[in-house]
Amino acid sequence: MTTQAGPARGGRGARQRIIDAAVKLFYQEGINATGVERLAAEASVSKRTLYQHFPSKTAVVEEYLRHVRRTIGDPAHPSEKARRRSPRSRILASFETPSAGGLMRGCPFHNAAVEAADGMPEVHEIVEAHKRGFIDAMTDLARQAGAANPKLVGHQLAILFEGAAAMSTSLNDPAPWTYARKAVATLLDDAVGRASA
Repeated sequence: MTTQAGPARGGRGARQRIIDAAVKLFYQEGINATGVERLAAEASVSKRTLYQHFPSKTAVVEEYLRHVRRTIGDPAHPSEKARRRSPRSRILASFETPSAGGLMRGCPFHNAAVEAADGMPEVHEIVEAHKRGFIDAMTDLARQAGAANPKLVGHQLAILFEGAAAMSTSLNDPAPWTYARKAVATLLDDAVGRASA
């Protein structure tokens, strides 16, 4: 965030800098480990400016999750390029092995649900909406791919996704994504094969 002229402070763009800082810090270091002072410092704003844009840290967390949901590629919100791919390839793309640079941190929505516990009910609502949207999108893609039981396959795909994200985080290793992708290919072959039998 710092240029040779020094960091920008307050003023225009402050809200976006706060969100950008939240994306970085909440994901890499954790929501509970990131205090408001640290967040303000990373965004190059005063705490007062931060509170002018967000009435509480919980409000920052909520906007962080909404921002992540809008900007990451997922089946529920595909890019124009993704819409031109086959349903099968879109499903498989969700299981591509992430680059091994840095620590594996898993799903930001799952992480937020765990950290929010009972203290941030609004965060749980955002997480639940995202996860249900993911299951619905996978179910729809399974239907488009010709699965015999798309609802079952959609839930199975979501569980494989969650498992890969959790295991890669626990092991700090991207390999679980590779194994999950192979399991997904087998699952789709079986589901579509049964539909055409």
